[in-house]
Amino acid sequence: MSATLIREIAKMIDHALLHPTLTDDELREGCELALKYNVASVCIKPYAVPLAAELLAGSDVMVGTVIGFPHGSNATAIKVAETVQACRDGAVEIDMVVNIGKVLGENWGFVQDEIQAIHDACKANVVILKVIFENDFLPDDAHKIKLCQICTEVGAEFVKTSTGFGFVKGSDSKYDYRGATEHDLRLMLDHTGPNVKVKASGGVRTLDELLKGKEMGVLRVGTSSTAAIMEEAYRRFGAGASGAPVFDTKGY
Repeated sequence: MSATLIREIAKMIDHALLHPTLTDDELREGCELALKYNVASVCIKPYAVPLAAELLAGSDVMVGTVIGFPHGSNATAIKVAETVQACRDGAVEIDMVVNIGKVLGENWGFVQDEIQAIHDACKANVVILKVIFENDFLPDDAHKIKLCQICTEVGAEFVKTSTGFGFVKGSDSKYDYRGATEHDLRLMLDHTGPNVKVKASGGVRTLDELLKGKEMGVLRVGTSSTAAIMEEAYRRFGAGASGAPVFDTKGY
């Protein structure tokens, strides 16, 4: 049972390697860490897909990448081209950012057409699509609910809370960030269809936070705190530490 639970925890994790300053050497270290813990995937920047695909070849750690990241502002045609190129390079999971301004402006036809176009490109390449809402920029729950409905209609495989980089400037000129809140996760779980899964991303840094999401019904978690989470899982549910090296990964 303990070994099964540890594997379930590992296979919830998309190990995030998305920090703007991440080097190729750090990418290699991150892929090595993902292999040692046998997580679900690495989530990396598009240019890094060929290297990650090479490093992870023959394993069951998948290669995922981001499209229109982090603000979703690219033209739809560029997002589609990014998706096609990423698939050619070896990505099997695509995390796209919606056009946040179009969501806030309630231009739902544009939003749905864009998600549909990218999902069509994913289907043509037999990869899955995760749609990132960036909930920190969406204070009105109605916008999140509408996105859930659109993603259900389009047939997206996942909806995802955040990029990990959605910092909001307050009236005091300081930046705040919430990421994957329990409220938003519950909202997304309640308003997506049965075939759409939920990914919590941004601010998930501990085993307890991951387990809380798991209990709610979240199936994936994006985090750069993989080592800390997995080492705690081994201590709590296994026979002590895994023996794998623990180091911080740049990111959220």
